[in-house]
Amino acid sequence: MLGREQMSASQGRIGLLVGGGPAPGLNGVISAVTIEAIEQGFEVIGFYDGFKHLVEGSTEHHVRLTIDGVKAISNRGGSILRTSRTNPTKKPEAMQKVLGVFEQLGITRLVTIGGDDTAYSGSQVYQHAGGKIRVAHVPKTIDNDLPLPGSTPTFGFETARQVGVGIVRNLAEDAKTTSRWYVVISMGRAAGHLALGIGKAAPATLTVIAEEFEGRQVTLDEVVDIIIGSIIKRRMRGNHYGVAVLAEGLLETIGEAGLVEMLDKQPGRYGDIIKDDHGHLRLGEVEFGRMIKDHLDARLKELGINVTLIDKDLGYELRCADPAPFDAEYTRDLGFGAVEFLMSEESAKYGAIVSVVGGELVPLPFEKMLDPVTKRMTTRQVNVKGVSYKCARRYMIRLEKRDFVDPERLALLAREVKMTPEQFKQRFGKLVANDPWSR
Repeated sequence: MLGREQMSASQGRIGLLVGGGPAPGLNGVISAVTIEAIEQGFEVIGFYDGFKHLVEGSTEHHVRLTIDGVKAISNRGGSILRTSRTNPTKKPEAMQKVLGVFEQLGITRLVTIGGDDTAYSGSQVYQHAGGKIRVAHVPKTIDNDLPLPGSTPTFGFETARQVGVGIVRNLAEDAKTTSRWYVVISMGRAAGHLALGIGKAAPATLTVIAEEFEGRQVTLDEVVDIIIGSIIKRRMRGNHYGVAVLAEGLLETIGEAGLVEMLDKQPGRYGDIIKDDHGHLRLGEVEFGRMIKDHLDARLKELGINVTLIDKDLGYELRCADPAPFDAEYTRDLGFGAVEFLMSEESAKYGAIVSVVGGELVPLPFEKMLDPVTKRMTTRQVNVKGVSYKCARRYMIRLEKRDFVDPERLALLAREVKMTPEQFKQRFGKLVANDPWSR
């Protein structure tokens, strides 16, 4: 009797690739897809580096995945297939080369793993293949900003948050021991879920996310003043240390024009503005933490406050961590669900993003999830009107309206920076004037 690895691929060949940035759990999806697909009679072909070699028409950068080869990888970080951000939809000829490789290798079904850019690429494979290739996309991002049903997280988020919380707790203890402040920049391009999740659970002294400004333009000075307000309030209470967590998405709230202005003032110090293959600003190329630290230093000196500041970027340390139990289980569900969808009659009618809600497989058709203009999914942002954010704000140390209403409290705050109460109100009052979460 033939073993599972010797069985003929009676169902055909499934292709599997990873796009975008890493996230904990990628290997879990790869493992689950491979095992279930082989059990169903498929041969599984893993493509290295996402679409990078496919757009060149190369048939060399792939591997036949086996159960023995993947059965022990589900609890490991990283991706055995690696990943890239190559966009196969930029040029028609690139997509034709991708489809040509799939045809040569006999790929009849495809599983893509990635964020909304990879989802769009997968949707275009489905569309241009004209029904010859069925496509399932498994959504991932540590940012948790994809609009999955209800509060369903994207895989990788819970692990990234757990690892990030451990780091911030260590920094908080160091801050207390050495009487200094840490400014932590958390990954999160379009949403502040990761920053807030880390800041709330650590807990940090305060967390600043783009959503709290409700879409309005924000200046670097305003962000810095929010942190300064926290520093002053802590000093008033006799505490000369703290940790501020900032979502990197604040960079986009400040805007490209504002960033260009800052970068031009000190060429080379804060990096460069670079865009990736999908047109996104590469936020990792801008040293946002250093920028915040420098401005904090300058403005604190103007106020006569001597504080040791350390900036810390938090993101790359999280992306290839071994998955926490939640993500290890969740990615197995998603990988299994992807194969189940590809074997269903529905997959002949549409390509879909795989979602598991309440223990049930819920395929989300590409055409309903991807905006035809932006070619991306709608961003799921932090609900700043909800109880979770309201709770987070209650436990942060930030200037509030009542600090300016209570004469005694106002006088104590003003004394920390050698100002009169009226001067302090004029300098910092604007931070709370239109803040709906300020008490």
